[in-house]
Order: sequence, then structure tokens, then C-alpha cells
Amino acid sequence: MSPLRSIAFVVNEDKPGAPALADELAAVARKAGVDVSLTGEFPLPSGHLRGRDACVTIGGDGTLLGVVEEAAAHQVPVLGINRGSLGFLTTLSAEEARARFAAILAGDYRVAERALLECSSGDGSTARVGLNDVLIKDASNSRLVRLEVVADGEFVTDYLCDGLIFSTATGSTAYNLSAGGPLIQPGADVFAMTPICPHTLSNRSIIFNQRLRLQVRTHREHSCLAVTVDGRRLADVGCEDIIEIAIAPRPLRLIQQPGHSHFSMVRTKLKWNGGASDVKR
Repeated sequence: MSPLRSIAFVVNEDKPGAPALADELAAVARKAGVDVSLTGEFPLPSGHLRGRDACVTIGGDGTLLGVVEEAAAHQVPVLGINRGSLGFLTTLSAEEARARFAAILAGDYRVAERALLECSSGDGSTARVGLNDVLIKDASNSRLVRLEVVADGEFVTDYLCDGLIFSTATGSTAYNLSAGGPLIQPGADVFAMTPICPHTLSNRSIIFNQRLRLQVRTHREHSCLAVTVDGRRLADVGCEDIIEIAIAPRPLRLIQQPGHSHFSMVRTKLKWNGGASDVKR
């Protein structure tokens, strides 16, 4: 891959060790003649990543999620370094970053494209994109919600439930998994819809082709919806609005180590063990 000559560090300064690691890696980059910027500001100012070869996030998965819209808008690849807890997205540890950063700057990396969900309501002026998921619930957290789902004009069903999770393949290991949804291989051209505590026990997750556009509305009188995209509230959702969800036109580009294995990472993070998976390969 091409060497990285201009990078932006985005640092979660609340994570122990993150600022010191950022300073250490920034020094490595400057020594290699790389142009460097560093910020702890969230959300990122519009245009902050424009013209950069890469964005390096240091923190947890939430730190990486915070740069998704800006990185996708400018097609800047993102390298996530984990100083949080689980780290499904920020797959590089601090130790690995110290050992591999100079080589990554020199071009020893690969780029994986990940599909994003785009969510809008009303006239579409408040559209947001997310890497993990879209969550739709009643605006009052204590109430069940009745939601009707339509896919490209075809009625799917309606749900009486605590909410619906719409998940990308990447986000299938997040809230979707906690709600009993399926794990999806990141390269699959699909996204999932998983009901949260549905009133009808036969309601299960549905996998949609990524070319479909979904519409969701509530038919419960005096019910308004709360919509979040990667945990960020979608603004100005009216009680009568139709929520539209589809795969975004631009993907997120993630920088990975050449030997990165998705399923090895899943086995480690989810602590799968027993039987054949214990055998070293």
C-alpha cells in the first residue's frame, strides 16, 4: 500500500495512557517526515480529515465511531488503536502499535472497506451514517413500541417490542449480538434487523440484501420515536415521521495489519473456547 505522509491523530484523553501513546506515535511519525495533527475534540470539526492519508484513533471503539462520518465523507482510512476495554473495531493494541507503527507508515498494511448504514427522517435533511447500528425505540424508554417495517415498498411485518436494531455486518458483534441477533461476516453484502424483546416470540432477526431501502413508522397513537445512530441521537424526528434506513453510498475504510483475521479476533474477544478451537493452527 502507499506510504502514509499526512495523518491525523484523534485521541480520547479520558482513556488511561491514550495521550502519552499519541505523543509517542506522533514522534515516530514526525521523525519519518510525516505531517501530523492531533486533537482530542469530539465531535470532529467538519473538514478536519480533508486531505489526510489516514486517521489514527487512540481510545476505545467509541472513539473510532466518533470519526466515522468525517472519515467516510473524505474517504480517509482509519487505524484504530485500543486503549479501551473490548476493542472489536480498534484491533491494534498499544504494544502492537509501538512495534508496527513505523512499518504501517511505510505502507505495510491493508485496507478493508466496511458498509455503513444511512438513516434519515422527514425530508432527509437530518441524515446520519453509522458503522455499527441504528436503534429505534419509543421516546419514552418505559413503553413498548409498535413499529411497521416496509422494504422497497413491500410490507414486512409490524412489531410490538422494546425497539428494533438495524445492524451492519460490522456492527453485528455489538448491540445486535446482545439482543440475540446473528453474527455476520464483514464481507457479506447484507444488514440485519433484530427486535428487542418482541411481544411475539416467533419474531426473529431478518437479514436484508444491502440494496434494499427500509421504511419504519409507528402506528401507536401519541407515540414518538427516539432514533440513534451509533449511539448518537438523530435530531428533529417528528412523531409522524417515517424513518428511512439503507446502506450508505460511501463505505468506511479501515486500516488493518496484513495478517488480520476476523474470526481469530472474534474468538479472542468473545472468549470462544473448547473442542477444536483450542488446537493451535
